[in-house]
Amino acid sequence: MPGAQGIAIIATLDTKGPEVRFLVGEVHMRGHLPVVVDVSLLPHREEIPAGSCTLVPREVIARRAGVDPKGLPRMPRAEAIEVMGNAAGSLLRELWAAGRITGALGIGGNQGMALASIAMRHLPLGTPRLIVSTVASGNLRPYLQHHDIAVLFPLADLAMGPSCVTLPILRRAAAAICAMVESFLPLKRGDRPAIALTALGNTHPVIAEAARLLKDRGMEPVVFHASGACGSAMEELVEAGIFAGVLDLTPHELIGEVFGEDIYTPTRAGRLLGGAGRVPRVVAPGGLEYFVFGPLESIPPRFRGRPTYMHNPFNANVQATREEMAILGEEVAKRLNANGNRAAFLLPLRGWTVVAGPGGPLYDPEGNAAFAQALRAHLNPEVRLVEVDLELNDPRCAEIAVSLLEELMGVSLQ
Repeated sequence: MPGAQGIAIIATLDTKGPEVRFLVGEVHMRGHLPVVVDVSLLPHREEIPAGSCTLVPREVIARRAGVDPKGLPRMPRAEAIEVMGNAAGSLLRELWAAGRITGALGIGGNQGMALASIAMRHLPLGTPRLIVSTVASGNLRPYLQHHDIAVLFPLADLAMGPSCVTLPILRRAAAAICAMVESFLPLKRGDRPAIALTALGNTHPVIAEAARLLKDRGMEPVVFHASGACGSAMEELVEAGIFAGVLDLTPHELIGEVFGEDIYTPTRAGRLLGGAGRVPRVVAPGGLEYFVFGPLESIPPRFRGRPTYMHNPFNANVQATREEMAILGEEVAKRLNANGNRAAFLLPLRGWTVVAGPGGPLYDPEGNAAFAQALRAHLNPEVRLVEVDLELNDPRCAEIAVSLLEELMGVSLQ
């Protein structure tokens, strides 16, 4: 079929055989080539009509992982899912690199969602990916992490074959993944140098001004919300060579990576370290002075009683202690040291966010001072430290940050 593209369908044929056969027909009818990847943990007798697709049997997937297919049912369920999901993922990556697939579609309940998401996370960011799952209404971060995987809720269970409820949704899913691969363009550098920026609502003023300045200088600002998944995606894209530089003025996610209780904890380790030593990075302390939790009642007991600001009814900002700030200052220094002379730190001395600047409900100048003291004590001389008697959200900080980045990039100041 001219213009046909391969689409992987990841599913457990032992429980989803009729649904998979339906999706194969839908994808094939739309002019594309289905590649069924069977991640069943149990042996079965389900079949796919010959000639309608390429089938990768469960036995092949298991052997890729060095596992005897007959032994899969005796393995602990969680271990078997990890093994089969990662083996399927390595296959997907090979098929993608060879140009045999352009996208992936998964279906399932909790187990199928886990298998499909583990496998799909092996594909590069930006690859068309869609999962139809009954767990779509739950917490999806453990499944998706920082990957751009779309999820569709089927309303009813995907069991016993397509029904009057699920059939239209499965048809829509097939149409959606076909449209996604037809419009697919890989993520890559554009004509202008792309600069990654990190932001929260509390640092919006400085980020907006920095973005304006970058545009005026002929660069393309790409803003990442410092919400855990976005910062993690940014680091992966930095490593992939998408960005010419990073303005990491809101590295809030580091507080979750260090202490582990913030709802914006990164989904992968290594904030501030993507492209270390290769990609120029200017860092500021925006958002490092507080933790983020959900509604007021969700705040863990050890954080209750601290100064707290409700950013909205579902988002609580809780002040970090001076001891925690000192730990963060040391950790930031260590990570910047790994970047060497390709990094700089901008340290505003009058506050770092809307809520934690002078007069703000979370302002703690002594906590900020503890951070600064630890940073100075552990930062290598080759990492430039610029201290300014300003608030981070002052437009002049944006100008200084952009100028620092230009110097690190070797670009003439404009």
